[in-house]
Amino acid sequence: MSAHLAAGRGHLAELRRALITFEPELPRVQAWGTELASRLTNGGRLLAAGNGGSAAHAQHLTAELVGRYQGERVPLSAIALHADTSSVTAIVNDYGPDAVFARQVAAHGRRGDVLVLFSTSGSSTNVVRAAATGREQGLTVWSVTGPAPNPLASGAHDTVAVAANHTPTVQEVHQVIVHLVCGYVDAALEAAATREREKQLT
Repeated sequence: MSAHLAAGRGHLAELRRALITFEPELPRVQAWGTELASRLTNGGRLLAAGNGGSAAHAQHLTAELVGRYQGERVPLSAIALHADTSSVTAIVNDYGPDAVFARQVAAHGRRGDVLVLFSTSGSSTNVVRAAATGREQGLTVWSVTGPAPNPLASGAHDTVAVAANHTPTVQEVHQVIVHLVCGYVDAALEAAATREREKQLT
């Protein structure tokens, strides 16, 4: 077996271990999806942020909610904070990189909204500060991180932490979490619609 092939198999083995370890977190992820479905259909908004690959996860989540995941449904309000490049560059220029998300949370966040922060390390200062601002503003703050404990997990109301030693593996499981949340949102909305239809028939 070549060294490259062995490395690839090792990568997959690490991912399998991480997914098996993550499986007990499914009820928490389901609860997040159910809560989001309720909040976002009753005037709430989702704000999401992260750096680098975590920014991609944040934007993937908001895109699936504003657009659709699998089935047709109403569009849901969700904003990826890194995606407004003019605001990002202005804030970094005027206030420094540590304020880039916190200032946007202060601007856009309202009591009852949800803030989801992605970080493989859980220690990036700009997301930790965003969590603190979110709590001050009355938002519900969730974090998706690598191994806990970490500062972001400590600053959030709830956390899904991926117990993996390698950043790529953590990021790969984070992508699974994004899709699971979206699937649970859709399931909760469909269940609510079914209950409404049944109520109208009685």
